[in-house]
Amino acid sequence: MKIGTDLSVLAEAGRSDAAVLAEHLALGDLAEPLGFDSLFGLEHHFTGYSMSPSPLQLLTYFAGRTRRITLGTCVIVLPWQDPIRVAEQIAYLDLLCGGRCLFGFGRGAATVEYAGFRIPMEEARPRFAESAQLITRALSQEVFDWDGEYYQIPKMSIRPRPMSHPERRFYASSVSPESAEIMAKLGFGMMVIMQNEWVKAATDIQSFRDIAMGVGHTPKPPIILTNVSVADSREEANERAMRYLGAKWDSIDNHYKFSDGHLATVKGYESYGKMAKTYSKLKDEEAREKMTNFYVNIQIVGTPDDCKQQIAELQSLTGTDHIVCDFSYGGMPHEQGELNMRMFATEVMPTLQHDSAFKGPVELPALTGKQEDDVFAPA
Repeated sequence: MKIGTDLSVLAEAGRSDAAVLAEHLALGDLAEPLGFDSLFGLEHHFTGYSMSPSPLQLLTYFAGRTRRITLGTCVIVLPWQDPIRVAEQIAYLDLLCGGRCLFGFGRGAATVEYAGFRIPMEEARPRFAESAQLITRALSQEVFDWDGEYYQIPKMSIRPRPMSHPERRFYASSVSPESAEIMAKLGFGMMVIMQNEWVKAATDIQSFRDIAMGVGHTPKPPIILTNVSVADSREEANERAMRYLGAKWDSIDNHYKFSDGHLATVKGYESYGKMAKTYSKLKDEEAREKMTNFYVNIQIVGTPDDCKQQIAELQSLTGTDHIVCDFSYGGMPHEQGELNMRMFATEVMPTLQHDSAFKGPVELPALTGKQEDDVFAPA
């Protein structure tokens, strides 16, 4: 199994953005020496929820500081971008890092970000689907053109050409039924943020697999994004997770404004309106603790042995062969984030990477799951 880490850079009151970013860049510098297989960058804008406005720029920085590790995005939000620029930047990064890159794409869910980029949020889903197809064509064909709803591109070529085939390493996050068939036909894999019960995630993955196989593709195993808290005792690991994952709720609602219910009236985001009741209750300490307990229980939390057992269960349910871990979240002090990361790297990761029990392919069980519609804790 491949094990990665991501950098989620939450702004902190009373500290400069430069100081906070420097600490997370230092964690990124540890990824390759500690033996991680991949390093991922997020994309968010304007509020400090995660100060990473350009994941491809961040990965270019690490391309020059690393030699082995895979560099990935989780995710590039396509409706906010010019797809030709995205294709060019992917091709360039592919050359600069020697082909050791993969790419996750998504459509975003924050009104403030859509407003900042002057893109109608109602167009998110069709813009995402069209951009994904256009970027794939631009990278796979030396000369291409495009005549779509949002983009009309004359014959042109992306130069310099990529050295590998990055379009064969594309993943989509939060694949809707409307776009699943398009993504499957393009050969995309699925990237899953662990924000609901594992059985539910597994049923979503199986649904995508069924669609892909129905159009003649066997999809890649999914990439799973999760938070990790590992310590010598379960109590210490759980206390850290409860404290800092609990702190995420305010930052999520400050960014997405789920509690006001406005997304219920936005085309393509109607289901998000159901979360208003949950997020509005989080000012109540009892409701907040209950929600945090639920969230902690679907992450990887415990002793090193606990973490191994949890990841084995997650692999058996989802068929994943690549887990991306966040070790420093919710304003966690840098020293604790580094300790968390180092302990996982020394006490957990070698087993996951080398023990035959964690080798694929995995025979997936038949599953049925129930969606908790009002739960959503994005990356």
